[in-house]
This record gives sequence, structure tokens and C-alpha cells, in this order.
Amino acid sequence: MKSTIDEIRERFDKDVERFSNLETGQQSTIDSTISLELITEAAKRVVPHATHLLDVGCGAGNYTLKMLSKLPSLHCSLVDLSKPMLERAESRIKAVPNGGIEIYQGDIRTISLPELSFDIILAGAVLHHLREDQDWENTFQKLYKLLKPGGCLFISDLVTQEDEAVHHFIWEQYGKYLEGIGGAAYRNKVMDYIEKEDSPRSLTYQLHLMQKTGFQKIEVLHKHLCFAAFGGIK
Repeated sequence: MKSTIDEIRERFDKDVERFSNLETGQQSTIDSTISLELITEAAKRVVPHATHLLDVGCGAGNYTLKMLSKLPSLHCSLVDLSKPMLERAESRIKAVPNGGIEIYQGDIRTISLPELSFDIILAGAVLHHLREDQDWENTFQKLYKLLKPGGCLFISDLVTQEDEAVHHFIWEQYGKYLEGIGGAAYRNKVMDYIEKEDSPRSLTYQLHLMQKTGFQKIEVLHKHLCFAAFGGIK
């Protein structure tokens, strides 16, 4: 059985310090700093005069802070399951120039937000918690509806492969990467955690879903083994 929403929230409640530092807190994520730079820079170039940002699964605020370093007058709406994460994100964001902050604790699938309100939506390492096909479709549709025309959704996340043999090969390589960080014990810890909590989909699945949802332009910015940065423009 996969982790429940409450179990996921409880785990992140206890992990605020680690996720408050992108450089040291996400070692298990390949090229996390590269993907962060790419999706925020792409969003800035797609909507250079953006005024409203939505950060889905904002954690401790790393993605919003990076976006604000490029567009400092953004009004920021932050969504996360974890109240301690939101509190840390809010305190960090208030320390830099911004156009205002709104905080929403809860699940993006059920939180009520105004449609056609956001120029940029960022989803960093969060959508892999979605489960069934309908769950994925409903969430992509909701994010699409929240965007203003011309707005963009950019995602950085864990992904699978379409072909089973290729999938096993890629994840073997990821296992070697993890071993290089902390040995076999660390590899097993991360893999067990992914098996318990995550249910990622392939990059092609998500790109096709974006097209089905109505995004006019689809962009792949980066892929390294089982991690990808990509997005769509409404």
C-alpha cells in the first residue's frame, strides 16, 4: 500500500530543515539545482511581465525564492500539505522583495483557488504523489484552468520510462548514483521510500496529458535518468 496523504504530510512536517536548503537537502534528486534554474528562467521568458505565481507543493519555498530572484514583484500563492513547511516558506519569502503572499495548507486537488488567476505555476517534486489516471487528469485540468491565457506550468519531478526493460536499466543507473552518495544503505533507503510513497509517471505520459488538457506549446527543458524538467504554455 502506498502512503496516505496524512502519512506524507506527517513525514514532511518533520523534514523542514532539510528542504530549506536546495543544495544539501535534495541530494537524492539528480540535477535539482539545474532543473530549478531552468524552469524558473523559462517561466520568466514565457511571461516576462507576470504578476501572480502559484507554487504547488511549495515545501520550504525554494522554487518561489528562485522565481522571485528573477521577477521580484510577483504575488505568491503557496500550497502545501505541511503547515511547518508553509511557515518556513512564508518566513523566508517575507525576507526578500515580493508582491505579497497567500498561504494555503492542503491538497491542490481539493483547495479552492480562482480560475484564470496565475501567470506562472510551478510544481517541484510534488505531482509524483498522484495515483490513478483520473487523479492525474483532474489535477492537470485544474492547473490548466487556474492559468491565465498565455500562462505557463513548469514541472520538475521524478519520472519513469515507458518500456519496462529501459525503466529497469535507468533505475539501475539511478541506484548507482545513490550508492555514490551514501553507499548501498542509502540507495536502499531512498528506493524503499520511493516504493512506499511515490507513484511517478513517465515523461511522455505527462506530455501527452498536457496536450490532451489543452496546452498549446509543450517544452522539455532537461532530463537526466529518472528526473525531468518540462512544462506547457496555455
